[in-house]
Amino acid sequence: MLARLQQRPNVATELIDLAERNFPIMEERLHRRDDPPPGLREFGETMDRADSFIIVTPEYNNGYPGVLKNALDYLLPEYERKPVGIVTVSAGGFGGINCLAQLRLVCLGMGALPIPENLSISSVQDSFKDDGTPNEPRYEKQCAGFLDEMLWFTDAIAARKAKDKSA
Repeated sequence: MLARLQQRPNVATELIDLAERNFPIMEERLHRRDDPPPGLREFGETMDRADSFIIVTPEYNNGYPGVLKNALDYLLPEYERKPVGIVTVSAGGFGGINCLAQLRLVCLGMGALPIPENLSISSVQDSFKDDGTPNEPRYEKQCAGFLDEMLWFTDAIAARKAKDKSA
């Protein structure tokens, strides 16, 4: 995803790897804390300045990882009216569709706007070469379509926000 986004003109990207963050269990949202855990303020600032974001996650036990939910729960106003693209992967044959459905509901609850298009990858362990290149050409086409939709929603909502500010 990151490499494909970086190839797009006029797109600035930033990768947030939750494995590198190691946030403690959320007890209070960032905007209500005077003493946030290390890295949380920067995470919040990154999400706040983003026009949109893409979640890439594996499906575990028909859901999404707890570490993802924990990180998402720390923030709230940072997500308001932002498009969210969701990419799910699974070792099985369904590509994480249960994870996708649950994340869409969570995003709506946070005030974000999950886009209709998604990218679900089945048998992820067999789907890519070591350099990240898909083994099946259909994934390149699906990825391109997903990113086209993501950027369309990002541009459309950014234009609407700009119009609202000027009114």
